[in-house]
Amino acid sequence: MKEMTEQQALFKLSALCSQAEHCSGEMLDKMCRWGIDEAAQTRIMAHLIEEKYVDDARYTHAFARDKIRYNGWGRRKVEQALYAKHVERAVYMPVLDEIDDQEYLNVLRPLLRNKQKSIKAASDYERNMKLIKFAMGRGFDYSLIRQCLEGDFDEPME
Repeated sequence: MKEMTEQQALFKLSALCSQAEHCSGEMLDKMCRWGIDEAAQTRIMAHLIEEKYVDDARYTHAFARDKIRYNGWGRRKVEQALYAKHVERAVYMPVLDEIDDQEYLNVLRPLLRNKQKSIKAASDYERNMKLIKFAMGRGFDYSLIRQCLEGDFDEPME
């Protein structure tokens, strides 16, 4: 692939950001792959941020809500994904702190209900251990998992 000029990279990233939310880490990764030098990367990022193409706080809000609601992820998994995307902890922690436990419970209850149907277990203990392992793999806190299992999923969904 031939080297991309600074102007071409700026145009391409602006177009990309106008179509969907992206974080600064994703933009920097793309520019590195395109062979853009660091000084140009800094100028491009400054432009993208100034023109509001890239806003990590806005991205984090959208990302967290989508992953919780549509992918059935818990807080820990969302946190790990944002860390992997090089979003700063100072940006994503307040956003994750805003999300109420009830929202996680509204996602976790139906997940556990559906998973329970497919689990083969000799005892309640074994069934609960498998459900806990499943939910923790989805990134849910142990306290929320226990709350669901002790309530036996009978809380009404909103």
